[in-house]
Amino acid sequence: MVDVPVDQLTGAVDGVRARARGQLVEAGLELFGVYGYAQTSEQDLCEMAGVPVEALRDEFGSREGLLMALHNQITTAGLRASEVALLSEGMDDCPLEQRFRRLFHAYVSAVTRDLREARVTFVEVLGVSPAVDAHCKRWRDLWTDFLTGEAERAAVRGEVAERDHRVVVMVMVGTVHELMAHHARRPRRARPYEVTEELTKLGLAMLGAEMAD
Repeated sequence: MVDVPVDQLTGAVDGVRARARGQLVEAGLELFGVYGYAQTSEQDLCEMAGVPVEALRDEFGSREGLLMALHNQITTAGLRASEVALLSEGMDDCPLEQRFRRLFHAYVSAVTRDLREARVTFVEVLGVSPAVDAHCKRWRDLWTDFLTGEAERAAVRGEVAERDHRVVVMVMVGTVHELMAHHARRPRRARPYEVTEELTKLGLAMLGAEMAD
């Protein structure tokens, strides 16, 4: 009998799990993003992924867990893209309108590059369960923190009035998600720059700032 090192065995198991996880993520994106979460069973997911149902349970707990993992993956990409835009050259000197336009463009481009991703993120997570609602609320709270920081920066620069902007930003974040869900449902795909302009106008209006002529 040939002795196989424990670390080699562990690596092989980890590789199998990583492949199964990746296949389930791809299956979830395709089935949730094309046919819808409610129309997709765990059996459907596992058949498309080519893995046993136990793999879904081990990696995500359930199809609901897979939905939240997909939402995390896509929304994280949007946040990271916005952070990169925020740190890009010349951003500190931009007026608020340009900052918003660049931030929203980075976000919209990241989360709408694949129509399936947009549908999962803004449509299929709605009304699934209290657990998914709580998961989405945590993300909205994170975005509220992020954009409140931008509003406070604008206030320091004299671009908007000095006040507590958090409540307004909370409403803005909810409205942004509703607008993104609207576009994700439409049969005609809106171009990223069109959505960016809508979000920029919305953000400025809610903060009491005006668009440049």
